[in-house]
Amino acid sequence: MTAYALAHLRPGTLNEEVLEYIERIQSTMDPFGGRFLVHGKEVEVLEGPFPGTLVMIGFPDLERARAWYASPAYQQILPLRADHVPGEVVLVEGVPADYDATATATALRTAAGL
Repeated sequence: MTAYALAHLRPGTLNEEVLEYIERIQSTMDPFGGRFLVHGKEVEVLEGPFPGTLVMIGFPDLERARAWYASPAYQQILPLRADHVPGEVVLVEGVPADYDATATATALRTAAGL
């Protein structure tokens, strides 16, 4: 199942270290099949506050996403970004192509006794 690394990055300081991080990150993702889906684009906020930007990286599965984040290559460059651009990073597994939200609602309704 496809998995995603999502980062909500707050405004930070653009400097040589951040630029080096951006230059080097792709090579840390390649061995794990990672590819940018969203990177460096402005967000259109429809509800609530959302300062900063969003980065989304797709991986073939959650195991490879975890392995990428924990890899020595990525951990080596992580401080280049994290020391200058604050934010949150999460990993999440996607849903299958035939996912049906109504089935999820039915299961939640049943579990809640509604």
